[in-house]
Formats: sequence, C-alpha cells, structure tokens
Amino acid sequence: MPRLVLEARRIASSVQHGLHGRRRVGTGENFWQYRRFTDGEPANRVDWRRSARDDHLYVREREWEAAHTVWIWPNLSESMDYSSAKLAPKRERALIIAFALAELLVKGGERVGMPDLMRPSASRRIVERMAEAVLHAPATPALPPNFNPSPLSEIVLLGDFFSPTRQVCERISSLAGTGAHGQVVQIVDPSEEAFPFSGRIEFRSPSDGPTLTVGRAETWRNDYQVRLAAHRAAMRAAAEHMGWGFAVHRTDRPASELLLALHARMGSGDIALPTAPAEEGATA
Repeated sequence: MPRLVLEARRIASSVQHGLHGRRRVGTGENFWQYRRFTDGEPANRVDWRRSARDDHLYVREREWEAAHTVWIWPNLSESMDYSSAKLAPKRERALIIAFALAELLVKGGERVGMPDLMRPSASRRIVERMAEAVLHAPATPALPPNFNPSPLSEIVLLGDFFSPTRQVCERISSLAGTGAHGQVVQIVDPSEEAFPFSGRIEFRSPSDGPTLTVGRAETWRNDYQVRLAAHRAAMRAAAEHMGWGFAVHRTDRPASELLLALHARMGSGDIALPTAPAEEGATA
C-alpha cells in the first residue's frame, strides 16, 4: 500500500501542471465566460458593455465555486488480482487511479468519499485516509454498493465489471437514477481482450468457484471476443442512456492517461481516451 500511495502521488503531481480545475457555471464571484443571450431570460442578465461590441446580446456567467462530493469506488474483489506477463494486477491500477484522482479533486476544493468505506472528506491527507479504509475493508463484492448520493454528487466506478451483463447494467442504472452524474471505467488486462491462449488450458474462477478445462483454447477466441464486445456495448449503452460516461482502460497503458481524461471529462459526458495499439484478434 505505501508503494501505491507514492505512485498515486507521483502521477497526480505529473498531471497537475496545466490543469485549471473543473470549472462550471454557477454562483460565485469569479468570471467564467460570456454566452449568447437566449429568448425568455430576464433582461437584467444581459451584459450591456460586452453586447455593445457586437450585434448580439451576451450574458456574463460566473464560475461555480461551491464544493461538492465525488464518490470513488475501486473494485477490490478477487477478479481484480488478475495480471498477465509483467503487468501489475488490475486492483493496483484501480487503487492508483482512485488515490491520484482524489488527490487532484481535494486540491481543487472538492470532497471525496468511498461508498461503504469512507465518508466524504476534504482532508489534505485524503490519500492516506483512503488507503487506511481499503486496508480495513471487509470482503467486497464485484459490483458497487447501492447508496444514495445527493443529486449534485459525482460517482466514479473503477473495476473490470465481468459480472453478468444484466447485473452490471442494473447497478449502473440504479446509481444514475439518484440524479448523480458518473463515470464508469472498465479496467482490463490486455489478455482479457486478446484471449491469447492456445492448447489445453484450465481456467479457474478467482473466488474458489468452478474450473473449466478447455482443449484447443484458440478455437474459443472468436466467440469470447464477440461476447466481450456485446457485454461492453451493453454497459456503454446503460451508462450513456443515463447521461454517464464510459471508458475502457488497459493496464498496459499509462495510468496518467486515464487520470487526465477523467479529470477533464467529469461532469461533461463521456471519457475520451487515446486508442491503444491494436493487437491481433483484439476487440476495438
């Protein structure tokens, strides 16, 4: 855990330069931007000085300054322990992103909490508090808990989401139904997309479940990738239907890449990530 905390702080520090906070329109004293006046608005909202320089009417908007809560849920279940080659387990990547994102958010004046593990806090020691909560966490399920955040909150879900498709989509819809905005990030190992296995292979459940022995595993590759694509498309559709963002992050990609995309896109829709180099047989 100390190594993950240090890595999270290093990544947060590396991407902090150039960030300007998560600016949004709202009540406050600082100017944010001008926008076109729309019919039906009160005339006293027009900025006449700015409008005098153009043929249109403009409204002066201020930056939203009130702190709100961001709930971050990293999947800590057994399936997140998986890794291939020399890559780190998915659990480590989820925790590094969770810690680094919390560090950036708190520095920006937000509060961060972890569902069922830690109440929202704006402490400067937010990363240490999250690490302690994770260390003392009981056995956690593979899906985020149902809870009731305020409609002004944001939720970030970090996991592999390899539970049954219907369960995943229902949980996303349930959390989004509270009115909170959110982002769903599926963290996967490259081998979970490419299915590079061949010959006789024994697949084991990560939680003492049944095993499956397959002869000529390479013949399963196409069917596996078709089902993975369908599962992912259903999750994306469930998230976008509720106005949430969805992204896939592979553990062979830099953690800073996801951190930048999350910080930039939270509260404004989907997450735009650079496309990973295509592997033979990998899904898009």
